[in-house]
Amino acid sequence: MSKWNEEFFIEKGLLLTAITSVIIIALIIIFIFREGLPALESVGFFSFIFGMEWAPSNGQYGIFPMIIGSLGITALSLLMAVPLGVLCAIFLAEIAPNTMRKILNPTIQTLAGIPSVVYGFFGLVLLVPFMRVQFGGTGFSMFTASVILTVMILPIIVSVSEDALRSIPLEYKEASLALGATHWQTIKNVIFPAAIPGIITSVILGMGRAVGETLAIIMVAGNVVQIPGSILDPVRALTSNIAIEMGYATGVHYNALFATGIVLVFMIIVLLIIANYFHYKKKVTIGGGYL
Repeated sequence: MSKWNEEFFIEKGLLLTAITSVIIIALIIIFIFREGLPALESVGFFSFIFGMEWAPSNGQYGIFPMIIGSLGITALSLLMAVPLGVLCAIFLAEIAPNTMRKILNPTIQTLAGIPSVVYGFFGLVLLVPFMRVQFGGTGFSMFTASVILTVMILPIIVSVSEDALRSIPLEYKEASLALGATHWQTIKNVIFPAAIPGIITSVILGMGRAVGETLAIIMVAGNVVQIPGSILDPVRALTSNIAIEMGYATGVHYNALFATGIVLVFMIIVLLIIANYFHYKKKVTIGGGYL
């Protein structure tokens, strides 16, 4: 096979792979909309989104408390995971000795591969009783779910942020040190700002994992459909609602769960647009490309 033919087939093969991926995603979204739209037409869009009661046996399908639950769990987990993850990435990329890096990197990567049900069991057996003793109540709460999610998304944020910090050209660091800046000043004023687009990408990936997580959240969040008065109250996330009730739902109830999926898709799209906006605003241009 000539070089030209080889390049032609590789190019077309990659194009076919990309198109196939887009078609699969489009088909999934079309299926979710086809199953969910009857519920939105039956209940009413605003009644469905802003309704406060979820009681399928009484024909009430309001998901607003679950939207608050999903956003609250995601926001709390990001609030804890982003500072921890970024600081850990800075340590691994700039400060840690090679020996320690060789131990910590595989350990963090292993955490990313642990099934979510294992995290759920850990939360159910250890974290929920701990929260019950320390803060009262049942221990099943938005805060407990956020702590579990923090542990789950931490490896993603650390790994991607470390790669972003390591991708900064060495000349940046050498120029800063040559001007008399200390190592910490170089990290704070040169390396970290240049790596912000990559760090934002790590937050996007972590956020996507947090919004979409289901099993571990079901096991520790309490699954009560209510707007929480505090972070120690039980909540139900949108993903949990679908997983818990899909097994026996029929009719409008069945369609309402797919409509919940539509809302979830829109939430993720909005969050990605916001995150990508900040990613674009903070990009660093070098030559013909950017970091």
